[in-house]
Amino acid sequence: MTKIEAARQEYADWCSAVGIFNIEKLDEVIRSGRGMQLVKLCEERQEEKYRQIAWQILWKSEKTRLVMMSGPSSSGKTSSSIRIARHCRDLGLNPRVIELDNYFVDRQFTPRDEDGNLDFESLEAMDVEYLGIQLNALLNGEEVDLPHFDFTEGKRDKDPLCRMKLEKGDILFMEGIHALNPALTPTVDDESIFHVYISALSALPGGEKVHNSTTDKRLLRRIVRDSRARGTSPEETIMRWDSVRRGETRNIFPYEENADVVFNSSTLYDLPVLKYFAMPLLEKIPADSPARAKADTLLYFLNKITAFSEEDVNSIPESSIMREFIGGQKLTL
Repeated sequence: MTKIEAARQEYADWCSAVGIFNIEKLDEVIRSGRGMQLVKLCEERQEEKYRQIAWQILWKSEKTRLVMMSGPSSSGKTSSSIRIARHCRDLGLNPRVIELDNYFVDRQFTPRDEDGNLDFESLEAMDVEYLGIQLNALLNGEEVDLPHFDFTEGKRDKDPLCRMKLEKGDILFMEGIHALNPALTPTVDDESIFHVYISALSALPGGEKVHNSTTDKRLLRRIVRDSRARGTSPEETIMRWDSVRRGETRNIFPYEENADVVFNSSTLYDLPVLKYFAMPLLEKIPADSPARAKADTLLYFLNKITAFSEEDVNSIPESSIMREFIGGQKLTL
């Protein structure tokens, strides 16, 4: 059994244990007014998973100085990395964050994809050599000037972002699409790295030929988030999705088994809350839009699910993964 399969099976076993093993059972819970209890149940489970990961990092902390996290789009990587780091801090470690986005090559050296567009998701878009130099310096106890990449100018600033030196108990956290690819850190001792893979891996089966896809669930998360936080229309998000998926297939999925631990970021309440926010957005896509067919597929599926009430939505904790998409998240390291 692969690590991904094991994570799916563990989640399926848990769903069966709590009696919500398909969409129909989920609907029973929502219709009976137990939405808030469901949120609490799911959040307690996820918190325990984060705590377990932090303990695993601690057990390897004599060798591990760098935690690298990756996963496909809209898996809740940002929320998860912060919550794992907070548990590490509770265990006596001191998380320090390095942003991989500051290690892009200058725009003029960015590779292009098959359509001639700048390919920022390619590994060749990263300054792997410079990243390796800085990581090894930090791991050897040296002080370094961390870079800052100016995305407007398309190049690294002359002035550094800050200076950093690792002290006793410090541990680096990095999150990015290439974080599980050994080619990103070829000069760094692999024993010093703890790899975490984060993805919404599970979907409940449904009757009436309902196709409940984890990929569609991530797309719904992205539609809601991008509309709220990035000003991107649902139509635009759907039209870009195939490109996002190609990037995941090329840059993320081949390396998922490199993870020391796999975190399944699915929750039993994500579909009811996504319906609450996504339905009005999808319904506004014009009938003649090239995104309409996919929107109709999503709407057909969502119509089979009972949406959360406003009271249920308000019960979602500010630290929840779902707050990363629906808004209202207050989560800091």
